[in-house]
Amino acid sequence: MYVKICGLRDAAHGALAASLGADAVGVVMSEGSPRNARPEEALAVIAAARAAASTHATGIDTVLVVSRTPAREAAELARDLGFDVLQLHGRYSHTDIAAAQRVIPRVWRAASLAHFPELRAGEFGEERLLVDGAVPGSGETWDLSQLDPQRLGASWVLAGGLAPENVAAAIRAAHPGGVDVSSGVESAPGLKDPELIRQFIAAARQSQVTNA
Repeated sequence: MYVKICGLRDAAHGALAASLGADAVGVVMSEGSPRNARPEEALAVIAAARAAASTHATGIDTVLVVSRTPAREAAELARDLGFDVLQLHGRYSHTDIAAAQRVIPRVWRAASLAHFPELRAGEFGEERLLVDGAVPGSGETWDLSQLDPQRLGASWVLAGGLAPENVAAAIRAAHPGGVDVSSGVESAPGLKDPELIRQFIAAARQSQVTNA
C-alpha cells in the first residue's frame, strides 16, 4: 500500500513521515490554500524527508502539488526546487500533462469523479492517478461506491476525507493502490499533528497486512 502524507510545510513533519515509512511526502504550493508552502519551506521538507528515508531500500517520493499554476510553469518550479514528482490537481488536460512531462518526467494527475466521471488511471499519460473528493483539502468524506477499481486500474491512489480512524475501512471498500492524506492528519487547517501522522501510517500499513 503506497502511502502519501501531503500538505507538509515543516521539515520535522517531512522527516517524521519518512522515518515511519511513508512512500511519498507532498508539498502544496497554491495561493489561498492553508497549506501553501514558501520555496524555502519546500526545500526544507524535501531535504528532511530524503535524509530520514536514506536507510529505506525504496527511498521516498517528494511531490509538488499545484492546482491553478499553468502546467509548464509548475513543472519548471518542481524541477528547480528538486522535487521528484509534479502533481497537477484539478481540471488539467492531456495537453497539460504532456507539457509538464517535457520538463519533469514524473507527473501525477489528481482529479475527482464529480468532474471526470469516467476517470481511468493513465488515460492522460500520467504516471499515477489520484482520485479525490469534489472539494480537495476539505477533509470531507465522499461516496466510495462511485469507484470502479477495475476500470481505474492498478496505479491509482485514494484521497479525500481520509483519516486514521477510517483509512482501513476505505482501503477495504475501494481497493486502491495507495492512499493520500492531508487534512485528516491536522489539528487545525494547515497544522499537521505528528501523532495523527503516526496513526494514519500505522492504520494504512495494518490494513495492508490484514488484506494480504
